[in-house]
Amino acid sequence: MHVKTLSMPKKRRNRGRAKKNAGRKRRVACELSGKLVPKDKAIKRYIVRNIVNAAAISDLKEASVYAEYALPKLYYKMYYCVGAACHRRIVRSRSKTEMKNRQPPPRRRYNDGKKSGGK
Repeated sequence: MHVKTLSMPKKRRNRGRAKKNAGRKRRVACELSGKLVPKDKAIKRYIVRNIVNAAAISDLKEASVYAEYALPKLYYKMYYCVGAACHRRIVRSRSKTEMKNRQPPPRRRYNDGKKSGGK
């Protein structure tokens, strides 16, 4: 007797995760919804910002004793669950042909505080 097992279709090459043969991964909280997501499945964005907002930078430079003082930056890694990232348009759905493209999207470069590149 021959038994044929049916398997579900596979939508993504990595099944939406980056764990390969690693077993369970640590969970991280989504920044928007608070949902706990496996770290390899979460959508990650690394944010580098000035601690001081743009309006106050000129005031600080005028009041500073030092001629060339580099203001410290805030480095922060944001984790999003898939649903919240799609909702906030951090990531977007792509067609089947675009999904096969494994190149990273073009990076946005900032020159003198103005956006350039990207879309």
